[in-house]
Amino acid sequence: MLNVDTIKNGLVIDHIKAGSGPQIFHWLGLDKASFSCALIMNVASKKSGRKDIIKIDNIINIDYSVLGFIDPNISVNIIKDEKIVRKIRMELPERVENVIHCKNPRCITASERNIPQIFRLTDKSKGLYRCEYCDSAYTAGSID
Repeated sequence: MLNVDTIKNGLVIDHIKAGSGPQIFHWLGLDKASFSCALIMNVASKKSGRKDIIKIDNIINIDYSVLGFIDPNISVNIIKDEKIVRKIRMELPERVENVIHCKNPRCITASERNIPQIFRLTDKSKGLYRCEYCDSAYTAGSID
């Protein structure tokens, strides 16, 4: 049986699609963290069969819109004194900025360095985003 210590004050990122945990762990910079954190992969889940979980024994700032973009089924539990004090459910954000990069070589963002990479949600059911400048499509689910 795997044993991971209880979080005293920190965050638990739960219901991550199985296999996406390492990407989120790296994006959050937890691979370089000076505090305790754990990536638990392929945990049995009644809802989805398998899931990943990240436990962070520290309160850190997270861009929840990026988590929602990666996986809108994620939930974040905020832990204080070993108890869940708040549960935040993710959803697809209406807009993401500088999270993904337009792959269209003709897009202005390819030639101009200081233009933000902005994508807007155009089809929530498919998780479809479009570049604000050239209309190129990108599907939610991962970050560059």
